[in-house]
Amino acid sequence: MKPARGNHTPSWPLVTVALAAVVLASGCTAPVDEEEPPVTQSSSPASAPGRAAEDSGDLIPDIVASVQPSVVTIFTGDGLGSGVIYDAGGLILTNEHVIRGADKVEVGFADGKRSSGRVRAADRVTDLALVEVDRDGLPAAEFETRLPRVGELAVVMGSPLGFADTATSGIISGLHREIPGSATNSQSLVDLIQTDAAISPGNSGGVVVNREGKVVGISEAYIPPQSGAVALGFAIPAATVVQVVEQLRKDGTADHAFLGLVPGAITEQIANQLGLPDTRGALVLSVVDGGPADDAGIRPGDVIVSLAGEPVETPEDLLAVLRGHAPEENVAVELSRGGQKQDVKARLIDRPLD
Repeated sequence: MKPARGNHTPSWPLVTVALAAVVLASGCTAPVDEEEPPVTQSSSPASAPGRAAEDSGDLIPDIVASVQPSVVTIFTGDGLGSGVIYDAGGLILTNEHVIRGADKVEVGFADGKRSSGRVRAADRVTDLALVEVDRDGLPAAEFETRLPRVGELAVVMGSPLGFADTATSGIISGLHREIPGSATNSQSLVDLIQTDAAISPGNSGGVVVNREGKVVGISEAYIPPQSGAVALGFAIPAATVVQVVEQLRKDGTADHAFLGLVPGAITEQIANQLGLPDTRGALVLSVVDGGPADDAGIRPGDVIVSLAGEPVETPEDLLAVLRGHAPEENVAVELSRGGQKQDVKARLIDRPLD
């Protein structure tokens, strides 16, 4: 059987800002060379999955059996991804990058049936999308919006490389993770759950579930072994998912706080050029005319060091803090300009549609 092209779970380059990827014959994506992994895993990747499975006894097979009917495969014109039944009336949840560029898809269910689906709504900021099929009485998954604890059992389910009904297990390895270098290219790779349960191309849009079989995250990205990583996978927290999906199903859009600037990373070279003491902070590369940052007096070349009282050490930190605020809120911005500290106030607005 010829492998499907473009299975949709991205593997993100960590040192290059461009997030370049190479499409392989197998349909998966692989990064350019990296020098070091982005985060330190909280557990020993070689032994943690085994310990989790051993401690769980026969629990994992029961979890898989209960959740599997809710997990689907999404077929697009140029590849495939995973998804999960959100509503019994035919609402399917997946990643936006899985269905990007498509108006219609095909959904494969665990019972072997396939149904045509239409893309109902999508949100690039959080990388979430809704697909609707004409089918009732579907087994909807249950979502746990409380964040899991590091060390809890994690079971990942989806269709990696087109192998439907695949399950892998491990633990929750970390919370509030960010993919370094992603801020200038993507708004979605911040405030993620990290797991050592295997996530592969095609898992995107699938689920990460806990020992009760409740969805704690939607699979988003992974860092492949070629980069020197071992078992580094990331998922969108269920709390974010439910909040966005409920907005999408209501009117097709989701609200996101917008500061009106493009943040960049501070390299040692940039720090030396600007006379900065270190590389911490988010460099303002550009400002949207008439936006909140512009109105607050923030200018290109400024360095944001805190937002709403939360420290900002990277551009991804800035996006993660913004994720926790709503349009129309007033937030304090601490910045450095020419080595001088300044404090300003900015009134956030709803992010304009692209």
